[in-house]
Amino acid sequence: MRTKPADQSVLLASILLQLRGQHASSRSSLSKVTNLSPSTVGIYVDHLIALGYVNESGLEQGAMGRPQRKLSLIPDAGWFAGVEFNAERVQAVRVDFAGHKVASLVRPLPPKTNTQTVLREIRSVVVGLGKLAPGPLLGMGVGAPGLVNSELGVAMQYAFIPDWKNVPLVQELSEDFPVTVTLENNLRAIALAERWFGGGRELDDYVILGPRSGFGIAIMKNGELLRGGHHAAGEIGRWPWPLQGGGGELHDELTAPMVWRRLTGGRQDTQPMDLRAALKGLAGERGKAWDLVISDYARVIGLLHLLIDAERYFLHGPLTALGPHFCQAITEQATVIMPVLREMPPLIVPSDLGDEAGALGAASLAMEAWIPEVNGGKLL
Repeated sequence: MRTKPADQSVLLASILLQLRGQHASSRSSLSKVTNLSPSTVGIYVDHLIALGYVNESGLEQGAMGRPQRKLSLIPDAGWFAGVEFNAERVQAVRVDFAGHKVASLVRPLPPKTNTQTVLREIRSVVVGLGKLAPGPLLGMGVGAPGLVNSELGVAMQYAFIPDWKNVPLVQELSEDFPVTVTLENNLRAIALAERWFGGGRELDDYVILGPRSGFGIAIMKNGELLRGGHHAAGEIGRWPWPLQGGGGELHDELTAPMVWRRLTGGRQDTQPMDLRAALKGLAGERGKAWDLVISDYARVIGLLHLLIDAERYFLHGPLTALGPHFCQAITEQATVIMPVLREMPPLIVPSDLGDEAGALGAASLAMEAWIPEVNGGKLL
């Protein structure tokens, strides 16, 4: 039995996550998923009700047994901010205490943006989200591109913002917002968004494919994010391309802007303002350029699948506008290039979370990191 207040706070947070994730909805179901006795669960639930975080009302009839009173989180008890950015824009969402997105903001960044501009816009969007929020800000999550040391709260580097080097992002934002600030690589944040809001709810092994202005992946293995010893797990955009060498990198050919240029045959020099819409207009095209793009993606994802063997690969970013056929064509071509995959083809699906996925994932970081206080000392 837990007796330390710190341990009890962690357990309270765990119960809230079970309710928020809809893994439990009553005292008895909480007892099953937490492996706690019904009497112990009752003490914790009563405390959460007294704090104003949980409501108990109505009756819920299960498949067997007596009807049970239903537990739910109180949406207005507080909110979480999720912020994600790249070299082109800052995206933010407000998620209520029950885990529902209730507001969003996006701010474009100027060409050749710098670190101070990004920090200023992050502060601005969080303040903007809070103007109409009914409760207090409880926590903030940030998804940053490039290499990130989440333990130290430092964004280490990002190739598309030249002066973005070892930015103490958590420290910078904590000075303005007196809550727990959590930092993660933006694609790993997206992996959490799939777990909370998308197709990864029932999966323990999946990969986020993120061909946007760069190209990286995030790996969820056995329910845990893989970060790597140098915080560089998933930086496949730095692979040599073509694979046999030649001086280039995968970033040079397979990012979303480069795919658009390849599919248009280089007919347009200026990238469209709405790249997703422009790619959607190319979804029905076929031809040599299409086949070459498919073949390149099939080679990359086929190799990934032989290495990771994930249950699913979620495609994010503007290339989702090319539709399910784009994903299916990659799978089919991968089995042609690598016949061993015919018995275990990679399942690639376009995510339906859209451009807010990174911000939603950052808010998920905040929800998972937040721990309520045990008022008045020990519960047990």
